Amino acid sequence: MDTDTVRAAQPGDASGRRREQRGWYFYDWACSVYSTSVLTVFLGPYLTSVAESAADADGFVHPLGVPVRAGSFFPYAVSLSVIVAVLLMPLVGAAADRTGRKKPLLGAAAYTGAAATAGMFLLDGDRYLLGGALLVVANAAQSVAMMLYNSYLPQIAPPEERDAVSSRGWAFGYAAGSLVLVANLVLYLAHDSFGVSESMAVRICLASAGLWWGAFTLVPLRRLRDRRSPAREAAPPGLRQLAATVRDMRRHPLTLAFLLAYLVYNDGIQTVISQASVYGAEELGLGQSTLIVAVLLVQVLAVAGALGLGRLARRYGAKRTILGSLVAWTATIGAGYFLPAGAPGWFFALAAGIGLVLGGSQALSRSLFSHLVPPGKEAEYFSAYEVSDRGMSWLGPLLFGVTYQLTGSYRDAIISLVVFFVLGFALLARVPVRRAIAEAGNPVPERI
Repeated sequence: MDTDTVRAAQPGDASGRRREQRGWYFYDWACSVYSTSVLTVFLGPYLTSVAESAADADGFVHPLGVPVRAGSFFPYAVSLSVIVAVLLMPLVGAAADRTGRKKPLLGAAAYTGAAATAGMFLLDGDRYLLGGALLVVANAAQSVAMMLYNSYLPQIAPPEERDAVSSRGWAFGYAAGSLVLVANLVLYLAHDSFGVSESMAVRICLASAGLWWGAFTLVPLRRLRDRRSPAREAAPPGLRQLAATVRDMRRHPLTLAFLLAYLVYNDGIQTVISQASVYGAEELGLGQSTLIVAVLLVQVLAVAGALGLGRLARRYGAKRTILGSLVAWTATIGAGYFLPAGAPGWFFALAAGIGLVLGGSQALSRSLFSHLVPPGKEAEYFSAYEVSDRGMSWLGPLLFGVTYQLTGSYRDAIISLVVFFVLGFALLARVPVRRAIAEAGNPVPERI
C-alpha cells in the first residue's frame, strides 16, 4: 500500500479526510441528475419522437445507411454507449492507477459528459443522429467518471468508515436527483404557463442536467487529491486491459466470487428499475403522470434507505445487511405480482419498497467491494465492478422479455426476476468476506 493511502486512513488526519469525503459526496450530487432526469425520465421518449419525425414512410431511420426502426434507436444508442464504456473503463482505470492522477481523468470524463448533456438542448426537429451521438458520449463518459469516483472510496475512508461514507454518497445522489426532478416536472407539466412548448421544456430539462453536473463537479475537483502510485507497466488497450484485470482477479478468487454474486443480484436490481414502468403502464394500466410520481417517490425514499441500511451495516456488518436487502427485494417483487390493476396507491407502495432497499443495497455493495480490492489497483478493479454494473445487466431484461413472450403476462415476467435475488443471495452467502479482505492484503474491519 502506498504511503499516501496509509496516511489517508490515519485518525490524525481526520479533518483532511472529512474534507475529502465531503467533496467526494458532491460528485454523486453532481452526476445523479443525469441518471434520473435524462436517462430515466426524459431522453428516451423525446429522442424516440425526434427519430420518428425523421423516419421514412415505413417508420425507419437510416444512421450510416443502416435501416433502424425509429422506436429502437434509443435502446440501440444506449447499447452502443455501453460498448464504448466497456472499452474505455479498463484502459482509463489502469492509467489512473499507474500514474496516480485520477483527478484530471475524473474531470475530463465528467466535463465531457456534462458538455454532451448540455448539448442536448440542440435536439429539435429531426436531429436524431445528433441525439444518438450525444447520448453515446454522455453515457460512456458517465460510466468512466463513476468508475474513477468509486475508486476513491478506499483511499478517503478507512475500513470502519466505508459503509457510512458510501451510503452518504448514494444518499447525496438520490437527494439531488429528487430535487432537480421536481423542478423539471414543474416546468414540463406547466410548460404553457411558462410560455414554452413541450419540446422546449424537455430540452431545457435535458440541458439543465448537464449544467448541474458541470457546476457541482467543481467541488470534488477542488477537494479530492491525487496520490502517488507504485510504478506499473503501461496499460494494454481496451478489452485486453479488461482481460488482464480479470486474470489478475483470478489471483484473488474470493474477490471474483463477490463480483459474480454482485453481477447476478445487480442484474435483477437494474431490470426492476428499467421494467417497473413497463409493468405499471402495460399490466396495471397506470398513466404517465402516475409513473413519473412513482419515479420521484423512489428517489426520495432511496435517500432514507441508503442512510438507514448504512446504519444497519454498522451494527450487523455490510454482508449481512446486503443479504437482508436481497430478502427485502424478493418480498417486494413477490408483492408486486399481486398488485391490482388501476390502483395507483398500491403501485406507489411498491415504489416505496423499491426505494427503501435500492440505495442501501447499491451503496453497501460498493463499500464491501472496496475492501476486496488489492492496494494500488483501485481504479483498475473498480473498472471491472463498473462493467458488471453497467455492461452486464442484459440477462434480466432478456428473461423478462422471454417470459412475457411465452406467457403473455407481465405479472409472470416480473415474478421471474426473483431468481436473480435468490441466486445472488446464495452466491453472496458463500463468500467468506473476512478471509477475502485479508487475502486482498487489506486490514479486516472489526465488523463486516
